[in-house]
Amino acid sequence: MADQYNINEEKILKDRHAKEIDLINRDPKQINEDVVKVDFEDVIAEPDGTHSLDGVWKASYTTFTVSKYWCYRVLSAIFGVPVALLWGFCFACISFCHIWAVMPCIKSYLIETQCLSRIYSLCIHTFCDPLFEALGKIFSSVRVALRKEV
Repeated sequence: MADQYNINEEKILKDRHAKEIDLINRDPKQINEDVVKVDFEDVIAEPDGTHSLDGVWKASYTTFTVSKYWCYRVLSAIFGVPVALLWGFCFACISFCHIWAVMPCIKSYLIETQCLSRIYSLCIHTFCDPLFEALGKIFSSVRVALRKEV
């Protein structure tokens, strides 16, 4: 029974850090949907009356597409892991600051303001409530009649 518990606990810990990666859909939340979809037609276009030779146009299209594809592949192969390491470090620092500095400061501020809000509420109820209650009684007998004169 203890072995079964240890195996399940080890599996849960492993699953928390190692997530299956989808190699087909690499942008499941579509965060780069409108940013990096750049095709040849989005960059280079020839208006009517100004056309290059068909062979040049086809070669330009192929050169653009293949160079963009391989340049991205080479750049991501060289810089992908180091940049991922930097961004992981950056977001780890942000998380650390948020957990260990920002939230405790906010919680401390809320505790202090709660104390001050009770004092403020006590002052308002002590001084303003009787004043407005007296004004309400004074003006409660006032009647307003609206007439339209022509």
